[in-house]
Amino acid sequence: MKKILILIQNNSLYFSFKSNQIIREDLMNTNIISDSELIFTDDYICTNKKIVLPFFKELCTMNKIDTLVFQNTNLAMFLTPFFKNTSVKKIKIKKNETVSYTYCEKLVELKNIKELECFNVANFVLDFLDNHNIKVFTRSETFYLSDFMKQNELQDYSKIYYKKRIKIYAKLNDEDRDDFKTFLQINRYLKIVDFYVFDKNDLEFVLENLKNYNFKNILIQLYINIDKEDEIIYLKNLNKTNKKNKLFINLVYSDDYLKDNLMKQVCLNTLKLCSLIIGIFIIGSISYIFIQNYYAMQQVTEIQNKVNDVIADTNIDEPINNEDGLVIKNNYIASLRSINSDIIGYLKVNETNVDYPVVTYSDNKYYLKKNLYQEDDKNGWIFMDFRNSDKVLNDNTIIYGHNMYYSGVMFGTLHKVLNSSWYENPDNLIITFDTLYESMKWQIYSIYTIAKTNDYLQVSFENEDAKKEFINMTKSRSIHDFGIEVTNDDYILTLSTCTNSNERLVVHAKRIS
Repeated sequence: MKKILILIQNNSLYFSFKSNQIIREDLMNTNIISDSELIFTDDYICTNKKIVLPFFKELCTMNKIDTLVFQNTNLAMFLTPFFKNTSVKKIKIKKNETVSYTYCEKLVELKNIKELECFNVANFVLDFLDNHNIKVFTRSETFYLSDFMKQNELQDYSKIYYKKRIKIYAKLNDEDRDDFKTFLQINRYLKIVDFYVFDKNDLEFVLENLKNYNFKNILIQLYINIDKEDEIIYLKNLNKTNKKNKLFINLVYSDDYLKDNLMKQVCLNTLKLCSLIIGIFIIGSISYIFIQNYYAMQQVTEIQNKVNDVIADTNIDEPINNEDGLVIKNNYIASLRSINSDIIGYLKVNETNVDYPVVTYSDNKYYLKKNLYQEDDKNGWIFMDFRNSDKVLNDNTIIYGHNMYYSGVMFGTLHKVLNSSWYENPDNLIITFDTLYESMKWQIYSIYTIAKTNDYLQVSFENEDAKKEFINMTKSRSIHDFGIEVTNDDYILTLSTCTNSNERLVVHAKRIS
């Protein structure tokens, strides 16, 4: 039996074994808790999981814990599973030992985990964690003797793995070339190679190995003042040869050199080369966006056609009672559950493309990347917050959807609500949101954009003062005073979507029928 000491400091929990001390009798069946220090026995944790799990979760919530620090991997292996549903984003393991694949399988089960800091991991483990969007920081140093590795500060495996930009300051010798190949074998994120010396053999060596190791969309930047016509033609032909492999060469002249009146022909050739590269990127980007948007609209249209066909075949007069004894008033929604049993309602916003069934799931992530058929789809679907109930309305019902601005699907046209020409039309201010059990109209009382926050994402309130404060907050943010009175007796509907990675578009409405 071992005693486990837990220290709380800032936003971190520190775990270590308390050794060289006799275990008190009262620790055999219980634990010790204080404001700054907690002590558990490993036996107590194992035999009281139902008590320990919610305790650890509450501990993380109360202290805003985002980091766990473990004395060693054994302790991490034992305790990590107790933090699956917490806000923990980062784990540190202090002891200099290699983290196993078995531990990493437990680590990826933490729903919010983003980082692992440790002494070392195996190559395949790093790939495994990277596939789960977990970044690894290692402390073990790799001893490379080449100038290439030293100049790019590639001292450890994780730095080599995540490096996005490398620099070549001098002609490559045999040692540099060997280490460059080693770098390409490990790296997964390279985007730019900067040359500060012009050597045709080195340039061709780098390009050849980038192709051999299947690197794509790499920009080779030459910080060299080249003015010889034969060298310009050479680079132009080299760029033309390699662009099919998505390897692009760009000349970057120094300011001093440009001020010294670079020859007109060199400028012209450079501009042509730059224009070619920019043109390829622009055409490729536009084509990609166009094709993706076209398929997105086609896919959503096909699903909506199926939805409309099912609704058209619904017997709207036949009453239905569900297994809970509740009366289903909207048979058309019940019929849609033949497509997907997660469907709980239907949402429509006037003068937008928002006219979709609403689904729900046990978390708020599933339908970010699944469509109504539960297929992988970057458009996702319109879904209700998993904390809300479709049987009995909460104080605030929250509905989310992606802002697919270019294709206009999901909440892609919801941005129209920000235009005065839209919200000055009274008909547009009435939202329809039906559930299986109720047909409901909702009156918009607040529209705004705000930096990413979750203060408006409350589904219920502790008391009347808290709800009143929420109502006042949402009304004060509105871009327009709609003159709508909202009281504590009102049910609220909230629509939330992104405008960019750091900003949200929010619409609040109260139930009027």
